[in-house]
Amino acid sequence: MDRVNKLPIVFLDRDGTIIVDKVYLNDPKEVEFIDGVIDGLKKLSENNFKLIIVSNQSGIARGLVQIENLNEIHKVITETLKKHNVEIFRIYYCPHLPQDNCECRKPKTGMVKEILDFIDKDKSFVIGDKESDVEFGLAVGIKTIILSNREISTRAHFVARNFKEAVDFILSSIKYEK
Repeated sequence: MDRVNKLPIVFLDRDGTIIVDKVYLNDPKEVEFIDGVIDGLKKLSENNFKLIIVSNQSGIARGLVQIENLNEIHKVITETLKKHNVEIFRIYYCPHLPQDNCECRKPKTGMVKEILDFIDKDKSFVIGDKESDVEFGLAVGIKTIILSNREISTRAHFVARNFKEAVDFILSSIKYEK
């Protein structure tokens, strides 16, 4: 596939990155976007990035999150964003426990293996709040951003104090023509 057909993608962790981490969120009514996220996602969309959520959801395997509720949570997220002209291109999640050693749990890339050949790696990023998000991005071969408001040891390309700072880093890092 030639470069023209490759997509600039921003992979987004879900809990603690775009919505408040409620620890095994199982109630769609409790979805709460983190301040600045909707505006940031809108900027990314306006700059032609495809937005993809990638999330480890071991609450399913633990019996703490029902799959119907997870689907409804994702529906709330996508419909809320759609009202702001933001489209989530895809949502991928891993339902397994860490000890299951599956291929889909971040930092492994099995969750997104079907689209790996379509990623414009020079213009793609991952934003997350854990080192496993950073390791996932490095495994995919893209730039990584970790959200943290304190000093941390990380392999990320950039540490952002908030989502706005992450988006500003992305937009200043690329020379992307619409």
